[in-house]
Amino acid sequence: MQGSCLCGAVEYEVTQLEMPITHCHCRTCRKAQAAAFAPVAGVLRAHFRWLKGEDSLRAFESSPGKLRRFCGNCGTHLVAERPGKPHLVLRVATLDEDPGMTPAMHIWCSNDVPWLQDAEDIPRYAEWQPDR
Repeated sequence: MQGSCLCGAVEYEVTQLEMPITHCHCRTCRKAQAAAFAPVAGVLRAHFRWLKGEDSLRAFESSPGKLRRFCGNCGTHLVAERPGKPHLVLRVATLDEDPGMTPAMHIWCSNDVPWLQDAEDIPRYAEWQPDR
C-alpha cells in the first residue's frame, strides 16, 4: 500500500499493518490532526519505507520521546514514533489505497471535547449541503 502527504512531496510504502486501525482521541492527536480523533495503526519498521521526499520531513516531539513526522511543505502528519521501538504509528488517513480493514476501536475517549461530538442526529450529505 502506498500513502502520501497532501502536496505529494512525501510518499511512503507499507507492506502490512500489524495493529488494528484505531481512532485515537488523545489531546495530542486531536491537536496534531486538527480533528476530533486520528485514525492510526501500528506498522513494524521493517514493513515501512519512505519512497520519496524523506528530506522534506520535519519532526516535532509532542511528548517526551515521541516524534511526530510531518511534511515540511504542506504540514501533513504522516507517522509518529518513539525511536528504538519496533513500530511506527501510521496516520491511516494518509494512505492512498484501501488497507482492507476498518477501525476496530476508539481510544483515549476521556480526552473528548463536547463541541466535537459526532451525534447521530447531525445531517450528513454526500457532498455540500443542498442549499449551498
